[in-house]
Amino acid sequence: MAGGVLDRATVRVLEAGCRTMWGFAPRMIPHIVARMGALGALRWFAGNIPRFLVTLRVLGHQRTHLAGMVISLYNGCHYCAYAHGYALELLYLRDRDRLFPLDARTLEGWLGLSPRVLAGRVQEVLREAGMQSEALWVDTTLGLLRGDQQPVDAAELRLAHLVRMFGTMNRIAVEAGCTEPDQAQNPVNKDVAVKERNAALRAARV
Repeated sequence: MAGGVLDRATVRVLEAGCRTMWGFAPRMIPHIVARMGALGALRWFAGNIPRFLVTLRVLGHQRTHLAGMVISLYNGCHYCAYAHGYALELLYLRDRDRLFPLDARTLEGWLGLSPRVLAGRVQEVLREAGMQSEALWVDTTLGLLRGDQQPVDAAELRLAHLVRMFGTMNRIAVEAGCTEPDQAQNPVNKDVAVKERNAALRAARV
């Protein structure tokens, strides 16, 4: 964990930034600083977060977090898969006024699936959610992860950046032993009404 004065200050700065964006400070932040060092972590965030925020706007929040969930599952990171899966849940409920078919709490059981099986499961959820058009993005994401294909347009270049960015986060989380789910890494996480409604609808299904 981060221990020096500069490391602790960097952790506080990055946590404050995340609270502003998402309403909470991910427990991953100290591990990132410990792994990269204070200056390395600041450079990494400065080099990746602005591009990530543009990608959210260009590709859309749901598509971006769908990619994050698939990338994290492929890389065996439950912590990050939950963060993106839960964001997708909340965004879907807010935008479509109905419950997303997949409960992010079940994603731990999807770790270690083969790419073919993982693609099939995610695409089945997308069909049930009425998001069939996103199925191609699942295949493209997995193709980039496996190295079977290269980006062919601006949108896929953004997806390739997500593969690299989330891949770094996945490795740090797995190596640090972060498995306990956190919160949704999206501004929708600050919408208390959506979170409470999602929880109530999930509870009613049990």
